[in-house]
Amino acid sequence: MAQFWSDIAPQAYFWFKAFHIIGVVVWFAGLFYLVRLFVYHAEAEKEPEPAKGILKKQYELMEKRLYHIITQPGMYVTVVMAIAIISTEPAILKSWWLHAKLALVALLLVYHFYCGRIMKKLAAGECDWTGQQFRVLNEAPTLLLVTIVMLAVFKNSLPLNWTGGLILALIVFMAAAIQLYAKKRRNDQEKLRQAQTQVSTELVSNS
Repeated sequence: MAQFWSDIAPQAYFWFKAFHIIGVVVWFAGLFYLVRLFVYHAEAEKEPEPAKGILKKQYELMEKRLYHIITQPGMYVTVVMAIAIISTEPAILKSWWLHAKLALVALLLVYHFYCGRIMKKLAAGECDWTGQQFRVLNEAPTLLLVTIVMLAVFKNSLPLNWTGGLILALIVFMAAAIQLYAKKRRNDQEKLRQAQTQVSTELVSNS
């Protein structure tokens, strides 16, 4: 056992970093899909019974499993491995980029636990958020992810002007995409209503 640890110790940083990256991938995948489930859950409210009840129960189950089996473990692995990485290079605690990154991770943790709170409210039928609002919420981790990755890659060499421009462009793009998608959904729903009305009219005429 002593020989094992003596062999692995020089590469500890790389092991920690590898599992840190794995944790980040799992964590973000869980967060993205979790809020997407919130969208479906909220939109299930518009369905007639018994479809409404069936869908809500299914989404509640999927949300709980995703949050507790994938998203939470991903978050724990990410945080623990990050602490382990810093322990191998404590000098980086003096770097401004790490302070900025940790601040963004703190925001991500707030987002994570806030999603857990929303999940409980949805299960209790106490959440009045719309699917559109959840779509907007689902873009928040994208901005955090981009900024965190930029900080981790460029570190002290991060071009702040380009990074700021990129983030602003992403915000504009995502806002436009959300609005376009919402408009498309409204048009599709209107076409569906018109088709249903036409079918109903034809049935009445034929009878």
